Amino acid sequence: MRIQRDQVVQAALELLDEAGLEGVTMRKLAQRLNIQAPSLYWHFASKQALLEGMADALIAPVARTVAPQARWEEVATTVAAELRRALTSRRDGAQVFAGIYAVTENVLRVSEVLMGALRGAGASSKSASWGCFSILYYVLGFAMEEQALDPRWNPDGVGLPQRREEFAAFAPRFPHVLATLEATLDPDLEARFAFGLRCLLTGLGTALEC
Repeated sequence: MRIQRDQVVQAALELLDEAGLEGVTMRKLAQRLNIQAPSLYWHFASKQALLEGMADALIAPVARTVAPQARWEEVATTVAAELRRALTSRRDGAQVFAGIYAVTENVLRVSEVLMGALRGAGASSKSASWGCFSILYYVLGFAMEEQALDPRWNPDGVGLPQRREEFAAFAPRFPHVLATLEATLDPDLEARFAFGLRCLLTGLGTALEC
């Protein structure tokens, strides 16, 4: 029985959880599926194509239930939160998505929801496009940093609170860093994400007529 494309993607995501992005190779994936490399390349001609398929699958749940008449701020907040959740659901998920510029069904669908909400609020085509990508960049960056602190994927990593002594050692030279140390080491990632997104959306709101 010929292996199906979605089976390849699922196996690649499982391999991603186990070995991280660097551990996802076409050879290892073929071994995992117990197939020969040519069968794998039938579905994905290159590692880049495989990553695009993985990225598309990662964000499949995003922007499925956005209310058609919701305000653009509500749409952006919902989509950003769902995107962050999707990217952090897998080890190195944000790294899979970053920088590949996949043109796939789910990527375009999520973009359509965001851009449509912005254009519906009066944004020009440029503001809608750049605004959409600005939200994406924020979520990607936050998710990457978040995953670096996640003990599920990085058990040997050091969390923010554990860096207190290292920060404090530089205190005489960097007084503003010392003064804001408690906020810098705050582990409440939900609040930090919401704060950054709120700031971004506030600024984006001023550009809707541009």
